Amino acid sequence: MIINLNLRSRLVIVIGGGNEALKRINSLLEEKCQIIVISNVINNQIKTLVKNKKIKFKKQKIQNSSILSVYKPYMIITTTNDKKLNQKIINDAKNKKIIAYSSDNPELSDFANPAIIDFENIIQIAIFTGGKSPAMSKKLRMKSEKIFKKIITKEDIDQIKIQNIVRDLAKNRISTQNERKTYLSNIMGDKEIKQLIKDGKLKKAEKRAITILRNWK
Repeated sequence: MIINLNLRSRLVIVIGGGNEALKRINSLLEEKCQIIVISNVINNQIKTLVKNKKIKFKKQKIQNSSILSVYKPYMIITTTNDKKLNQKIINDAKNKKIIAYSSDNPELSDFANPAIIDFENIIQIAIFTGGKSPAMSKKLRMKSEKIFKKIITKEDIDQIKIQNIVRDLAKNRISTQNERKTYLSNIMGDKEIKQLIKDGKLKKAEKRAITILRNWK
């Protein structure tokens, strides 16, 4: 089952400071979570992220799973070259109800990392092999991305932006869920809004959607 975890403001610990750790950190940055990297050495790219205050760094050589009790993270990702240590951390994390992932052992991890096709961090399409072949996930992502870029347009993304804004406003004005669905469906089908989006006039399209909401009965 593919799910999208809400990590906003949650504490995530990444153990390790190499390229694999960097890959996991980059995937976490868009999630608006708190990231602490724990390692005795980190590469230059991670150093830059620390310098720019994107993440925090604790210089420490990890030899056991005691950090789980010290930090009490929501999620832990381990990328060390010590397979036994990675497994120990995963096992102890599971006992403490902490979501755990090991880059060298996705089968024992609580989740696997799909290859993501991303459109402005608004639309995300996952290519997932259940951890059986990350290499094939990446290959299929590259093949699929060319196709989806022809299907998903800038207008689609802008429509989502408007829907996100007026959806919250509609919750305060329209009492029932079915009526809200009808309103949002009307917004998607409104010819004037479609044309404004096509012309790149997103603010005017947003105002039109809000006007429709104000007059909604």
